[in-house]
Amino acid sequence: MSDNGFVFGTVGSPYSTPPKPGGSIGAIQRLAELGLYALELGWVRSVRIGVEACAQIKAAASEAGVRISIHAPYYMNLNADEEEWPKSRQRLMDAAHYGNLAGASDIVFHPGSYFEHPPEQVLQVALPRLRGCVDELRASGNPVTLRPETMGKSAMLGSIDDVIVMAREIDGVEPCLDFSHLHARTGDGSLNSYDEWRALLTKYAEALGKDSLRRLHCHLSGIEYGEKGEKNHLRLVDSDLDLNGLINALVDLQAGGRILCESPDRMEDDAGIIKQTWEGTLGQRG
Repeated sequence: MSDNGFVFGTVGSPYSTPPKPGGSIGAIQRLAELGLYALELGWVRSVRIGVEACAQIKAAASEAGVRISIHAPYYMNLNADEEEWPKSRQRLMDAAHYGNLAGASDIVFHPGSYFEHPPEQVLQVALPRLRGCVDELRASGNPVTLRPETMGKSAMLGSIDDVIVMAREIDGVEPCLDFSHLHARTGDGSLNSYDEWRALLTKYAEALGKDSLRRLHCHLSGIEYGEKGEKNHLRLVDSDLDLNGLINALVDLQAGGRILCESPDRMEDDAGIIKQTWEGTLGQRG
C-alpha cells in the first residue's frame, strides 16, 4: 500500500505496453513507467502458465514495485451442479497455485449464478465449497486471499451482501469490490453518490472490521447498464459514474488498498485519472 492509501493500476496489460518485452513482464514495466503500481493478470480463459514464467513475473514485479493479483477463469461457479463443480473448483485452485508462484497476493473470481434460487439457499452451497478451497490452500502453505467479486447483474451470485457473508464466514476470503458492477447491479442508476458510497463502505466496515477498509481490492471503470444490470464497461468519460463522489467517500473513510481500472481502450489513461482524482481530493483536505 502507498503512503496515501491506494496504489492504482489495471486489470490486464496496459494498451500502451510495447511489443518487446510484451506480455506480463512488459505490462509490469509499462505500469511502473506510468507511476501505476498494481496489475491484475487476467487468466480469465484458462490457467496456462509454467513455473519458470511465474518466477519471471514475480521477479519483474518485485524489481518494479508492482503489486500482482490474478483474475481466475470466468468459468467458475460456487453454485455449479455436482458434475461441473470439480472442474470449476480446479480452475480456481490452479489460479491460486500459479498465482502464488507469480507473486500474487490476491485471487479474484466470479462467484457464479443463483440459477433463480434465493441467495440464502445458494450461499448454503457456496460457503462450504469456498471454505474447502481455502483449507486446501492453507494446508499446502499457500497464503493467497481469495476474493469473490461483486457482480453487475442481479441474477448473479455476488451482491454486496453475498460477498460480505463469504468474507465474514471464512478466514482467507475478502471481497473484490467492483464499484462499477455495484452501480450497474441496481439497474436504476442508484448507488452513485457520495452518501450512497459512504453508506455501503460503512456497512462493509461494520461487518468485516474497520481495518478491512485499509486493504480493499477494487475494480473501477465506466459502465453501461439496463434494468437487469451490467451491459458492458465504458471509459469513465462516457459513463454516468460519479467518480468524485466515490473518491470522496473513500478518502473520508480513510480507505486504502488497490484500485484497478478495467475500462476499454487505454485503461491506463483512466487509471491515471482515478489516481489524479484521489491525489487531488487528498490535497484538498490539506
